[in-house]
Amino acid sequence: MLRLALMFGGVAGGFVAAATVVKIALFGVQPDNMLAGYLIMVVGMSLIFLGVKHDRDRVQGGDIAFGRAMVLGLLIAGCGGLFYALLWDVYLAATDYVVIDAYVEMYLEQAREAGASSRELEALSAQQQEIIESYGNPLFRLAIAFSEVVPVGLLMALVSAALLSNWNFLPGGSSRDAS
Repeated sequence: MLRLALMFGGVAGGFVAAATVVKIALFGVQPDNMLAGYLIMVVGMSLIFLGVKHDRDRVQGGDIAFGRAMVLGLLIAGCGGLFYALLWDVYLAATDYVVIDAYVEMYLEQAREAGASSRELEALSAQQQEIIESYGNPLFRLAIAFSEVVPVGLLMALVSAALLSNWNFLPGGSSRDAS
């Protein structure tokens, strides 16, 4: 089970990290492409479904209990989140954390466009500066990156376990009679 979790989680986390980097390279840091970021996470974390289906069809003989499916889904989500967090941290370091500065500038620009007063802008700038300082701590960075993608993985694990614990749902690779 751990081998499957590492394999499918590694691919999921790698996909999310690579697609996020490509998205930023092509479109920059913009508030209107946050939806694209979540879509990337959903597509990447769909490997949870594929991993649980692989286990059900090829390892468990076409039948999987909800508990086993959920545990495997959670393991894949955790491995995917860990791979994503590590790869994202490598990307941040390789680019000298320029993305963090871009996010801060985006939030300040949004506040300016919304008509924030100079006092509100100063408070927001101070708050953003605290976040930049927190990003100096690698455990903070890893925890933030992990917490971005894992909730999507948890939802995918739950949906995958619920659907795939029914052996009639997308049967395949089973010797069990589906009649």
